[in-house]
Amino acid sequence: MPIISHGFHGRRPTSGNNLPPGQYETFDFPVMSAGPTPRITHAEWEFTVTTEDGTRHRWDWTELMALPAETPTVDLHCVTKWSKFGTSWRGVSLDTLLADVETSAEYALVHSYGGYTTNLPLEDLLDGQAWIAHEYDGEELAPEHGGPARLLVPHLYLWKSAKWVRGIQLLPEDEPGFWESVGYHDYGDPWREQRYQGD
Repeated sequence: MPIISHGFHGRRPTSGNNLPPGQYETFDFPVMSAGPTPRITHAEWEFTVTTEDGTRHRWDWTELMALPAETPTVDLHCVTKWSKFGTSWRGVSLDTLLADVETSAEYALVHSYGGYTTNLPLEDLLDGQAWIAHEYDGEELAPEHGGPARLLVPHLYLWKSAKWVRGIQLLPEDEPGFWESVGYHDYGDPWREQRYQGD
C-alpha cells in the first residue's frame, strides 16, 4: 500500500488547457507586485517611447484612447507557477505605437510608475505580440492589476508584462531590469521554464 503524507491531495485539477512545464491552472487572478501599488490618474498618466538617440514620442491618456484598440484573449503564465487561461483585455498594440518610431535598436527597457523596470528584445513587442492594455474582462483596469495601463506580453512570464507602464526606452544592447538584476532570466519563456539565470 503506497504511503501518502498527510495534507497531500494530488495535483490541482486542470480544465484540459495546455500548461507550460511546472505550471498549475488558477481561476482567480492573483495580485503580485514588487512594491506598493501606484495610484495614477488618467490626467497624470503619460506614455513615452524614447529611441537610442534620445528622440521622445509621447501620448497622454486622451491620445492613447483615440488610437485603434484591440481585444486580445490570451493565456497568462506567472513565474510563481500559476497560469490563467482565456483572459480578455482591451488595449493598443505596440505595433500601432511604434509604427512611426525610427530606430535600429534591438532591445527595450520598460519603465513603470513606481520605479519598476523589465527588459525585452524589441522583436517581442512587435507583430501582434504585445499591447498597452487599459481594460480587463470588460472593465477599466484596476490599479492592483496595473491600471490605468500595463504592458501585456502574454507569450513570456508575467513579470515581463510591466504594471503601471509609463514608457519604453529603446536600446542597442540589452540592459537588465528589476527582477533580471537579482537573478531572474533575461528572456522568460514559460515553455522553456526560463525562470532564473541559467535556466
